[in-house]
Amino acid sequence: MADHLSESFEKSAMTNEEKRSHKAEIRKQIVAFALMIFLTFLAFAAVATDFVPRTLAIPFILILAVVQFALQLLFFMHMKDKDHAWVNVFMITGIFITLPTIVALMLLIGVTKY
Repeated sequence: MADHLSESFEKSAMTNEEKRSHKAEIRKQIVAFALMIFLTFLAFAAVATDFVPRTLAIPFILILAVVQFALQLLFFMHMKDKDHAWVNVFMITGIFITLPTIVALMLLIGVTKY
């Protein structure tokens, strides 16, 4: 009964088209991961080398963080796939509630003075 365990299994349940699609998806995730590593390195390098002026350092890093967050959602949380409409609606709603709340609290506490 265990004689066949050392033999390779040539047939797969996946079709050739599914295999190509799977390989393409893995390639996209590797590229997205490499891009996120590059963005992290860019943020560290910008602060460490004073490449970005001090007045623009925080907005620059926040922009990089937003791009990384979007890549995380799209590629690793699979938000780009179908059937995620309600999840997207809830996340966008959360963002639109959170951002004004943070700004209002910053103004109330006095972190930012306008």
